[in-house]
Amino acid sequence: MKVQEKFLYEIWKEKKFIKSLSTADSQSIEVIDPGLQNKELAGPDFLNSRIRIGNITYIGDVEIDTWHSDWKTHGHYIDNKYNKVTLHVVLSNEKNKNYVFTKEGRKVQSICLVDFLDNNFQKHLRNAIRNERNNRTFNMPCSESNSSVDEKEKLNFLFNLGTARFKSKTKKIFDRLKEMVYLNEMNIREPIVKYDFGDDFFNKKFSPNDFDDKVIWQQLVFEMIFEALGYSKNKDIMLKLAKAVNIEFLKNHSNKENFYKVIESSLFNVSGLIPTDFSFSDEATSEYVRELVETWDGVKDTYDGPTFSPESWHFFKLRPQNFPTVRISGGSGLLQRIIEDELIKKFIDLTHSENKIKKVTSYLRNIIIVRGEGYWKNHFTFDKIAKEELKYFIGLSRADEIIVNVILPVLSLYFEIFSEPDAARSIRNLYINFTQQSSNQLVNQVGGVLNLTNMRKKSVYYQGMIELFRSYCVKEKCLECKIGEKVFN
Repeated sequence: MKVQEKFLYEIWKEKKFIKSLSTADSQSIEVIDPGLQNKELAGPDFLNSRIRIGNITYIGDVEIDTWHSDWKTHGHYIDNKYNKVTLHVVLSNEKNKNYVFTKEGRKVQSICLVDFLDNNFQKHLRNAIRNERNNRTFNMPCSESNSSVDEKEKLNFLFNLGTARFKSKTKKIFDRLKEMVYLNEMNIREPIVKYDFGDDFFNKKFSPNDFDDKVIWQQLVFEMIFEALGYSKNKDIMLKLAKAVNIEFLKNHSNKENFYKVIESSLFNVSGLIPTDFSFSDEATSEYVRELVETWDGVKDTYDGPTFSPESWHFFKLRPQNFPTVRISGGSGLLQRIIEDELIKKFIDLTHSENKIKKVTSYLRNIIIVRGEGYWKNHFTFDKIAKEELKYFIGLSRADEIIVNVILPVLSLYFEIFSEPDAARSIRNLYINFTQQSSNQLVNQVGGVLNLTNMRKKSVYYQGMIELFRSYCVKEKCLECKIGEKVFN
């Protein structure tokens, strides 16, 4: 059972209370006139009500919310339309607060409906509240009011946020690139537990020559891709794995015929994910693990980095195709392309070509997508056969995420460092016109609230919606948001 506000409106209009209303500090409340229900305009639920609180009769508006916190979550506290509210009525007061504040700073009493209803009815209502709370997601404060803002204004704001997010990514990448150069100069092996750069680093003037090493760029892309493949739960350990089994180590063995197996065995052995008990029920697992161990035995003497434990990895509540085992195998295939096929150089040459955006997009996707094959095509974990074959280790959706968040920002930075403004402009143009096939629940929510569902696939708006939600909505910076400015003033 979900609580519907229209039901609460009827209770309010008909005054279905079993005892007199009162404030938390025992002032009596008399509903002389519940007000006119606001069915069309944005703003409070009841307009022009007459409420006596103590000895004073207030003429104003009444707002009814399911939760006390909705006053803030829905942005009422920064919305001029709620300045005339004289009483805040809630179904449940989860924080035991007895008042709210309008944008003008006026204190408004809150009362909890459950305290004044029939006991049996309270029980059903509490269950409904609990269910509604469990199903509840964060609501954008302007969700009920932003239709008053012109679509073009929304898109312009999202475009600016999307381009700013792209620039922010390139800056972060540049900072990491400088770290890598500096650590190489200091002959410091990664990954290390912690480092604090001194004045020598912060005062160092970097020149393009400092970055004229393809291994650094390959390592940069390797790290960023593995971090992306780890999603939120495994991104940190995937990044550590990429820093441990680095490009420099792997290139020492790139002349071997079984180079792919060297990559895969190195990653799995260092990750700590290979079972220590070799008594497998599945013959394919026995053969596969034996191959991983034997291959690693042939190269491990040249490895001087750390190894990780199985406890570092997370499988709980992940879809099987997102298990780190599958992602490491897919990443191995992509890593082989980075080294053997010199992918970074291919990306650079592609930018210099006269190919149209559609052709470039297709080419990039084909390079990043990794089809399912070998042992992990039929397994998600060691010694457990999957019910269905896995067609892709890195599919179209994840490939698009990698292109937008890794490849394009890295290329843009590369061309900026080496003073190729036309090529850098070409990359930014590709980003602006790129259409992502990936799906993101947050983006879907923001696109739906802003009534821009048809535009959310375009990367610049897709990224802009993420930036809007994280930098404004969640941080309650509605009045600093171009959309919020229009809605709440």
